Amino acid sequence: MAGHQPTGMFMESDRPDVFRAVADPTRRSILGLLIDRELPVNEISGHYNMSRTAVSKHLGLLSEAGLVKKRKVGREIRYRLEPEPLRELQRWLSYYERFWDNRLSVLQRYVEEGASVSEASATAEIHAGLCPSTDQGE
Repeated sequence: MAGHQPTGMFMESDRPDVFRAVADPTRRSILGLLIDRELPVNEISGHYNMSRTAVSKHLGLLSEAGLVKKRKVGREIRYRLEPEPLRELQRWLSYYERFWDNRLSVLQRYVEEGASVSEASATAEIHAGLCPSTDQGE
């Protein structure tokens, strides 16, 4: 699928990688804690069997990726979820979801109709479903 990446995706140079940030299960769990509330680092740390410093490093990476915002309230720093970067992740995933939906539809048709669906036409059909503006030259 090289060369057919969905448009509008951010590149590595734009900001720290959201994919890298959510790849870690602890960071995903932290995002889950922050879904509907703002929490101080001490309360977040209480949910994990690791030091406050380790949790702060996770929060720092999430913050660099734009997934959490922090604000100071008195002497404490509170974190809240910023969901917008997750929309970019969702757009990327939906592209590949369409890919697999198309592949599975072709497979289903192949199984139901037998070998009458050629591999070439199946490939062209999948490509057309993912890249409708691409000229197939057929």
